Order: sequence, then C-alpha cells, then structure tokens
Amino acid sequence: MELKDYYAILGVERSDDLKAIKTAYRRLARKYHPDVSSEPEAEARFKEIAEAYEVLKDPQRREEYDHLWQHRNDPRYGTSAGRDSGYHSADSAEDFADYADFFSSVFGQRARQQTPRRGHDIETEVAVFLEEAQRGETRTLSFTLPQRNAFGSVIGETRKTLKVTIPAGVAEGEKIRLKGQGEPGSDGAPAGDLYLVIRIAPHPLFDVTGNDLEIILPLAPWEAALGAKVSLPTLDGSILLSVPAGCQAGQRLRVKGKGLKSKKGQGDLYAVIKIVMPPKPDTQSEALWQQLAQAHSGFDARNQWGESS
Repeated sequence: MELKDYYAILGVERSDDLKAIKTAYRRLARKYHPDVSSEPEAEARFKEIAEAYEVLKDPQRREEYDHLWQHRNDPRYGTSAGRDSGYHSADSAEDFADYADFFSSVFGQRARQQTPRRGHDIETEVAVFLEEAQRGETRTLSFTLPQRNAFGSVIGETRKTLKVTIPAGVAEGEKIRLKGQGEPGSDGAPAGDLYLVIRIAPHPLFDVTGNDLEIILPLAPWEAALGAKVSLPTLDGSILLSVPAGCQAGQRLRVKGKGLKSKKGQGDLYAVIKIVMPPKPDTQSEALWQQLAQAHSGFDARNQWGESS
C-alpha cells in the first residue's frame, strides 16, 4: 500500500499548525464536495482530502504518520534488524508491510461508517396562514441540508429548493412527509425524508380552538337590544349574520361549517358578542338615554350580586 503524502494533498507544509491544516481542509472540502463541485473526479478528490485531514488533525496520528513517512524508504523498517536498531512505532505489530497496522488503526472507524447507511431525516417549519390551511397552497420552499465528510462530520450546508404542496385542512404542529428529500444516503443507500412542520400564523381577526374559529363581533347597544343583520367576515368571504334581539355581551353565535377543514370534517365559526358604546352623548342623545333609563327603572343589571351574597 502506498503511503500518501497527506501534506501535499492538503497543500500545507509539514511544519504548519493545526489551524493552517484545518483552514486548508475546509477550503478544499468546499471546492470538491460532490454535491456542489463541478470539478472532474470531485468525489475521489474529496475522499482523499478527508482521509488526509482525518490523520493530520489528530496529534497522535500525525506523529505516527510522520514517523512512518520518515522511514518509508528504509528496507529495514519493521524488520527484526530495524527493531534491534531502535526503530519502533507507537502502535506497531511486528510486520509493517504495506503499513497495514497504521491504516487499520486510523481508518477502522471509517470503514465501519462506509457501510451503506440511509440519510438522516430533516425537519423544517413552515408558516401557514389560516386561509392557506383552509384551501391548500403550493409554494416554493428553501431549506438547508448539512454537508458531511467521509467520516460523517458536518462541514457545511447546502441550500435546496423545492416546490411543495400544503394540503387543505392542515393543523398546527402537523407534519407532512416528503419522501427522499432529506440528507443523501451513503454508498448508494436511500436518502432520508423531509418533514414539514406546520405552524399556523396568528390571524388579525380569528382565534383557533381545535377546528373551530372565534371572532369578536362588536355591536352597538341598540343592535344588541333590537336585533340586526350584520356583515360577518369568514375565511371564505363575508356573510350576512342575523343577530337576535336581546343579545348579551359574551354570548356566542354559532355559524355552522365556517370553521377549519380537517380530516374529521369542518369546524364552526363562533361570533362572540361585544357591546360597544358610542362616544360621550350630546344633549339630544343624553335625553334619549334618560328616557330609556326611566322606561326600565325596575331593571337591575347587578341583581345577581345580591343573590350570591
């Protein structure tokens, strides 16, 4: 087995420190990574660079490698004569032919990692508006995949763009699986999957409770007292809602089938009554309120207080 010149492969000097070696490795790894490189034989070059870095980044392995390199042309190295002369290796067996012990100790872990292995699954969050959750949506999504060297260590990121379909009826926290769009597998193994985690964006009008929606419905006092027909927003456009006479603040008016879609069916929309007083009355309005108060002089809005006490 040929003993490669790892320093030459990384383009560094034998006297360079670990920082210089690491900088050289990162520069070359980005250049030759098979997922992004257009260089000829990029994959083989990348594996060679990773192999060199795996040895030179570790002080003990680097020292052993330097020792082997120094004696690579010495026919006595590894023989009984060589051992009698004081030659030794930090982790030697008696036979150094083809430097087998060194490569076994350094790359034994790598050999195990090169067994075909399915790529990792990836999760990314997707913000969805309520209207999109209701009708479904097709959009272009960009996300990052980690770049790994031959030893499985993350050395960078790759940007990936997909056109994805958000189906109608998705809910907060739901996961949508896109098969084979995760990290690539090793040595021909299948890629992992991409999971889109749905996050429903807050809406300015509607609150979400399960599949149901709630909206605050402001009413003037006379609308609540006399009843009215008011325009009510929904996710599908406005509808005309009949408000019964004598509505109370906090009362919930149900609009069937105007909530969120789901696998279990369609939710409902609840309009929650809020009584809104007009601005401070002028003289004419104040007189009318006085008449109303006199007409209902026997009405006590706080009579329940007396019952509870």
